[in-house]
Amino acid sequence: MANDIGPIGVFDSGYGGLTILRQIRSLMPQYDFLYLGDNARAPYGERSFEVVYEFTRQAVRYLFQQGCHLIILACNTASAKALRTIQQVDLKKIDPKRRVLGVIRPTVEVVGSLSKTRHVGIMATDGTIRSKTYELEIAKQSPDIKVTGEACPMWVPLVENDEYDSPGADYFVRERIESLLSRDPLIDNVILGCTHYPLLLGKIQKFMPEGVNIIEQGGYVAQSLKDYLSRHPEIEERVTKGGSVRLLTTERAELFQEKATIFMGEALNAERVQL
Repeated sequence: MANDIGPIGVFDSGYGGLTILRQIRSLMPQYDFLYLGDNARAPYGERSFEVVYEFTRQAVRYLFQQGCHLIILACNTASAKALRTIQQVDLKKIDPKRRVLGVIRPTVEVVGSLSKTRHVGIMATDGTIRSKTYELEIAKQSPDIKVTGEACPMWVPLVENDEYDSPGADYFVRERIESLLSRDPLIDNVILGCTHYPLLLGKIQKFMPEGVNIIEQGGYVAQSLKDYLSRHPEIEERVTKGGSVRLLTTERAELFQEKATIFMGEALNAERVQL
């Protein structure tokens, strides 16, 4: 782990984090990025805190070994269940000069300025909803906001199995949206708290009532990262700037490449690795 400089690491349990990477690259194309998807053990959504933490820690260590000094956990489940412990415990042991950031706080920071009714919905995996991380983070920023979480267990499989644009997806998307809004009809903003969900955006917009704003994470995470690097030159100068992106997966590389093309909007090569 002695590399002085390296790419920005981006980690997700599968493909979803590619939606975050795409937005980050769009805003900051000059940097090098190393993406790792733990597809062999995905999805993380219904796994226990202990297992998600262990898997995420393994991924973080691996990306550090590849020369990354800054890692984005582009996975809501990992951000909810593992980020705090990694930041407060593991980094002190591994290397206090390295940084690991998540995707939840950048999203939460904009909610207060967007919500007029002060009622906000979260649509995410079961693990993220049960962690109550969004509620806790929103309470810190905007304690007057009422948060209602809705677990959407079928949404990630719809995306991973290329069913996100199929007529069959309509039922599962409409059902969850109706369930959320029936529990709190005053909701005026809904956070998509899973990085897979932007691929379902067409369906979500179709069934989300007019007047309810949909908050996607990618743009906010990208802007937050750009601001972070401008405030922390000691981290920024340790990031290589060649405009490259490298994709790693713990599953079959050919399959990952095929899916990555859908998420990234361009063809990219992938390599299989073991954690």
